Amino acid sequence: MPKLEGRRVVVGVTGGIAAYKAADLVSRLRSAGGEVRVVMTEAATRFVSALTFESLSGSPVAVDTFDRSISVYPHIALAEWGEILVVAPATANILGKAAGGIADDALSTSLLSFEGPVLFAPAMNTRMWNNPAVRHNHELLGARGCCFVGPVEGELACGETGIGRMSEVAEIIEAIGDVLAAGGASLGRGEQGNSQ
Repeated sequence: MPKLEGRRVVVGVTGGIAAYKAADLVSRLRSAGGEVRVVMTEAATRFVSALTFESLSGSPVAVDTFDRSISVYPHIALAEWGEILVVAPATANILGKAAGGIADDALSTSLLSFEGPVLFAPAMNTRMWNNPAVRHNHELLGARGCCFVGPVEGELACGETGIGRMSEVAEIIEAIGDVLAAGGASLGRGEQGNSQ
């Protein structure tokens, strides 16, 4: 595991079944010495509560764009604070929003205002991952310098087996370390991790 002492990591969590792995990710990032702040979509809170991430990160969690408990402008505050923004799991929905420049919730507005490196850890059904629109969004984001780790092949939540499973937490942490070590340079144009 890379040493992340004092590194500032923003973790974005979306509404996929793999959201439970994001809790482990946050916990292990802190164990590695990293400082972590979490931003969630409303759908993500149906899988794991914001309170869980608040307890694991030691910081307030951004869910509502208009919640001023974090800052008057939480998406800007996170963008200014973080060194890297990691979206895990990254659903087809958030990839589409990021590719299209759509900013309609706390996470998508944070993505749009974030100027540092962005690492996506996609997780979705194989059919969704193979959809031409999702493939296009993946390629477009990669061409813009976003990094990717996974998805990988394995058993999916629906019981099927195929490409679409989120990379294991250890792989995501390694990818975070690689991106930070590279000074934020893109490793994700189809080369980082198990990007397909």
